[in-house]
Parts: sequence; C-alpha cells; structure tokens
Amino acid sequence: MCFRRYDDADDDADDDYAGDEPEIELPRGDVTEGVVRVGSTVRRPHQPGSPAVVAYLDHFERVGFAGAPRFLGRDRRGRDVLTFLDGAIAGDPVEPWAAADDLLAGVGALLRRLHDASEPWAVLAGLAFGRDLRGGSSLQLPAGPRLVSHNDVTPQNVVVRGGVAVGLIDFDLAGWTTRLVELANTGMHWVPLSDPVDRDPAYDGADIPRRLRLLVDGYGLDRGGRAGLLDAFAVRLSGLYDRMHWNAENVGGGWARMWRSGVGEKIRRRESWFASQRPALEAALRRPTG
Repeated sequence: MCFRRYDDADDDADDDYAGDEPEIELPRGDVTEGVVRVGSTVRRPHQPGSPAVVAYLDHFERVGFAGAPRFLGRDRRGRDVLTFLDGAIAGDPVEPWAAADDLLAGVGALLRRLHDASEPWAVLAGLAFGRDLRGGSSLQLPAGPRLVSHNDVTPQNVVVRGGVAVGLIDFDLAGWTTRLVELANTGMHWVPLSDPVDRDPAYDGADIPRRLRLLVDGYGLDRGGRAGLLDAFAVRLSGLYDRMHWNAENVGGGWARMWRSGVGEKIRRRESWFASQRPALEAALRRPTG
C-alpha cells in the first residue's frame, strides 16, 4: 500500500486502495464536505492549504505523536488519503457521553501532547495554511511564543476510545496560534464557554467553572498560564463576529451556512455571557480541583 508523497501525486496516480470497498460518508464538518471512509483510510477533498497540513502531519509522524492521522498520498480522484483513527466521535448535538466531566482531563492532556509535539516544528518557508488564505479572517494573537496547531479542537474532532481522548481529526483550520489561545478555544467548545441558551441539552445543569478547571488541570497549566487564560479567551472572542461574517461573505460554503444559521447572534450572546461570568471563572481557576 504505497502512495507517492504529496508533491509527486496527481489525479492519475495509481490507487492501491481501489477495489470493491465501499465509500462510507462521514459526518459533515462545519466547513469541509465530501469526506468519506474507504476501508482503513479517509478520503478528503483537496484544499488550498493541503500541502501545509500534510507537512504538519508528516512532522507528527517523525516525532512519534500518535494522536493525528498519517498522510498516505492522493488517490486517482485527487483526494488526500489519510489513515482512519478508530474510535467514537461526538455527534451534533453532543451526546451525553461526550459531555461527561470525566472526559475533560483527557481532552486537556491530549491538547498538551499536541502542543508539545508541535512546538519544535520549524515551519517551512512558503507554506500557506487555509486560515492564512482568508485575509481579513486571520485570528488576532497576543504577543508571545506562537506555534502551529489544530485550532478546531471540538467534540466532533476528537477521537475517544475507552472513555479517553486519544486523537484529533480534521486539521483544515490548522495555523498559527498560542498555547493559551487554543486552550481557551478548546474550552469554548468543550466546557462549553457559551450562553446557556446556546448549549446542547447534554450540558443542562453543568457546572461550567468546574468543567473549565478540569480541562485546565488535565492540560497541566501552570499558575501563570491560569492567570492569563481568560485574557486569551477575550482575544479569541475579539473580532470573531467580523471574521465569521467575512468568511461567510468571501469564502462561502460552510462558513455561509453557519452564518445563515445564526452564528453571529450566538457570538454576541457569548460575549455578553463571558463578561458576566468572568469573575466566577477566574475564581474557579484559582481553586484546586475537588
């Protein structure tokens, strides 16, 4: 089962996986459609940022980070071919099992391993991540050390086996970030840091400050990081409404679909909720888990 490396692949490449195995449609993401499973592989449409993502995944293979798919090549239809990570993926809306408090520490630990594996990567000159191609949509980042990372660690992008978060899929939004900004972004989806009206029913009655602390404890964030985490979340929210609107107007596709579904109003509610709940979240981060 040998594929040529990305730069050598073309639409006429021999597909060693071609045969009688059916294509099984996988759940549609917010942005990318047309992702299917074929046997032990996943086929994804070619994206402008694919070469950069492939270089990132190849780095994980070199350093032994097992929590990401391996890139195998491209099939005769020009699709990227990746290894399939076996396990459970949360649906949308999130099922109760994926909202369990016990899962949060493992999500935090997986994100820490991702960051530790990502930090030493010397990004090749000329690589353009998908996020970088969207001009006005680029995420504003605080001063300080930056790294390339996933940027979309949602329940729908984390693979769970035996009740433990073990892997990540869908690196289409990979790009520059900081450890704190991505941890805050992960908390936005997993805790979730949002207005109660916008939370899935599985989170009804959830102790949001405690869940944030569980995620952060799993990551192993130090005292200084805890002090800056909510500032990073404020940075994550800053300009998010305008970036999502820009994507909807200029990129279209899933971005436009999310905008039509009311994501702009959801962002505004999150901003107001965060302003009112920040003192309680800060207090929770200062307390030991109990």
